[in-house]
Amino acid sequence: MEIPKCCMRDDVAAYTGRWEPSSVSPQAAAFARDVIGQVAPRGRERAKNLLWAAGKVADYAIGIGLDLVPQVVLHPSVAERFTRCAPGLSPVARRTLRTNLRFAGRRVVPQLYPADLPLPRERSKQPYSPAQIAGYLALADAQPAIERRMRAAGLVCPGAGAGLIRGDLRDVRGTDVACRSGGVIVSVRGAAR
Repeated sequence: MEIPKCCMRDDVAAYTGRWEPSSVSPQAAAFARDVIGQVAPRGRERAKNLLWAAGKVADYAIGIGLDLVPQVVLHPSVAERFTRCAPGLSPVARRTLRTNLRFAGRRVVPQLYPADLPLPRERSKQPYSPAQIAGYLALADAQPAIERRMRAAGLVCPGAGAGLIRGDLRDVRGTDVACRSGGVIVSVRGAAR
């Protein structure tokens, strides 16, 4: 049996209204209830996560002497500083905390969170010409040791068809190369550039 949305909202509002954790001060809990009440999350679990994030940042704000008003506590610079400096949090918890604070901030104080600009897409690099590939393979064959020849040829191949360059090649492993749909696909790991 599915719960009607109106009842679910009432359940979330009731949960938010009575949220009193021992992990944050009563002032921080009151701030979190007020702010997350304005956000109106869709589910109880989402409300719990947002309340935890708002309560934690409110406790942080109290500790450094900031006013407990959404425009100050949910300001992007306060949220970023808190997620970077809060003691005792794992990297995963920090990322989740930052995401939840940004979510709440965009709904409560939208003027402080301008819309994200779409990232420009780059065109794929043109594959090397057959003459360029032959030149690179000739350089690989000119290496003095067989191991070096094999490694050099291994670097040329992903760059030749996949358009990989410099840093992209650093993280490529043999298991990252797959033959699919009549072509070769190279999955590149590492930091996004």
